[in-house]
Amino acid sequence: MFKKNPFGHYLILKKWLIRYLGFMTHRRYRGFNELHIEGSEIIKNLPNKNVLFISNHQTYFADVVAMFHVFNASLSGRIDSIKNVGYLWSPKLNMYYIAAKETMRAGLLPRIMAYAGSVSIERTWRSDGKDINRQVKMSDISNIGTALDDGWVITFPQGTTKPFKPVRKGTAYIIKRYKPIVIPIVIDGFRRSFDKKGLMIKKKGILQSMIIKEPLELDYENESIDSILEKIQMAIEQDISFLKVVSKEEIEAQQKLDVTRQWDY
Repeated sequence: MFKKNPFGHYLILKKWLIRYLGFMTHRRYRGFNELHIEGSEIIKNLPNKNVLFISNHQTYFADVVAMFHVFNASLSGRIDSIKNVGYLWSPKLNMYYIAAKETMRAGLLPRIMAYAGSVSIERTWRSDGKDINRQVKMSDISNIGTALDDGWVITFPQGTTKPFKPVRKGTAYIIKRYKPIVIPIVIDGFRRSFDKKGLMIKKKGILQSMIIKEPLELDYENESIDSILEKIQMAIEQDISFLKVVSKEEIEAQQKLDVTRQWDY
């Protein structure tokens, strides 16, 4: 009953935190807004550990909370659906996400969410809103390895919520070192739905999307860091080739559709 994970967190407490947070956030993805899911059948066929999910990033917390919902729903047999929040009664407890240490210490709620699965690291390029340049802490890399050895890890390899930014090299080094199965995910609609932190609903009736792709094909031994970075950038659709010019008519049509959805939910 009082088992702990490798980071010293009580599993019974983590289970109840995931249940409570899941129940409180469910309508943010199926109610106030609607989450469209593709490819979640891939989730239930994955091994129990050494799986790394890579995704683009739109808010601090709403993205990863949505993934906790989708992953647990898929493991309980719900394909491309998070209908009926009962799937969180027996959540996957060896699931983690990589987050900036300063973000997870910024208030009570982030600290609670950290207990639910954060592997908190010190960013090497930014701190307290300022650009910096410091060495990677080997203990951070080791902690990520510990999480992969125990279960699944979610990371946002761009390290920012700004779109089309380059992927940080650290993710490629982790892949080379620990050789996880790498599952790309592409999300959209979260930036329009929530504030930057992903805690407050900014707009209702937004169609959010989460596309889960097949594992990346990688040659862990011989592939270069740059090659892995390029594959990640393309897989999460953050290469500049995915940029497109949106016409005024398309924007107006999307805005009208958003208004219609507000009345549907």
